[in-house]
Amino acid sequence: MSKDLEIRQHNALTNARYEYSELQLDLLFFLISKLRKDQQDRVYELNIKDLSLLTGKKYNAAYLHKATADMGSRVFEVQTETRYRQLWMFQRVDYLLGQGIIEIKLTEDITPYLFDLKENFTSYELASALRLTSKYAKRIYQYCSQWKDQGETKKYDIQDFKMMLGLLDDKGKDKAIRMSDFRESVLDVAVKQINEHTELHISYKLEKRVRTYKNIVFTVKSQALAETIPFDLVATTQDVPGVQQSHFDNAARILDELRITDAKHRQTILASAAHVAEVNRYNHDLKTGKVKASRNPGGLLLVRLGLVAAKTSPPVA
Repeated sequence: MSKDLEIRQHNALTNARYEYSELQLDLLFFLISKLRKDQQDRVYELNIKDLSLLTGKKYNAAYLHKATADMGSRVFEVQTETRYRQLWMFQRVDYLLGQGIIEIKLTEDITPYLFDLKENFTSYELASALRLTSKYAKRIYQYCSQWKDQGETKKYDIQDFKMMLGLLDDKGKDKAIRMSDFRESVLDVAVKQINEHTELHISYKLEKRVRTYKNIVFTVKSQALAETIPFDLVATTQDVPGVQQSHFDNAARILDELRITDAKHRQTILASAAHVAEVNRYNHDLKTGKVKASRNPGGLLLVRLGLVAAKTSPPVA
């Protein structure tokens, strides 16, 4: 893994080798959305009714039991320049019978990687990822999200890329032998879903070496969403009445990114449910091009919140 790649991904898990089903990826993303820095016991509750409302899917108890059992037994393989590491995610999983809640205790070693992964996503993006129905679309969405500010991903070796998607078995045998199958069943489906349901618009290009396809690269652009993504991702503890913790945390992070450091402004914004919602909405509009504020996006946000007056040009004499 190159130093450049480590800088771009900000986390090792995005490119770790693991194979999850669509259901398991739903649970993983939903779990990530609930992570909190002050959750010392590493115990999180997943309300399956909330997950169903977000994804529009129904979840069978027997399938859930099998999904979490398999997730708990699978290994995350993380490799850097100096280390190869195997990680397991769950210390325990409890199903609270009659409540529709899964209580999960994470292992101590996995939590830093999961927090790094969460920091790459806004609540909008997590909601988008949950709405994708192809497990390959969910993984490709992760990869492309890392490079959205560059407009193009790095070149992936196709065999390495297939391994990351879980398309090579333990012996290295290709599950999608024909390139046409790989394109139609994996790449084209993923591109269609990502373009329809997320804030990204992607396409891909396959590069040949002699007669064999060797590399794949994705172009990545922001787009306005055709459908509204709800602010309904999580949090059992609220710092502000009517505000979910994930939305509060995301708003605080956005203020940092926009360099809004004035203590009075920050206190006023983060103490108001309406202001927190507007900060998240503004960030989405900014990223999808609905708002143009190349010079001073932080200043424009303060104007929209009514905390500072808009500057007007002096009248011409």
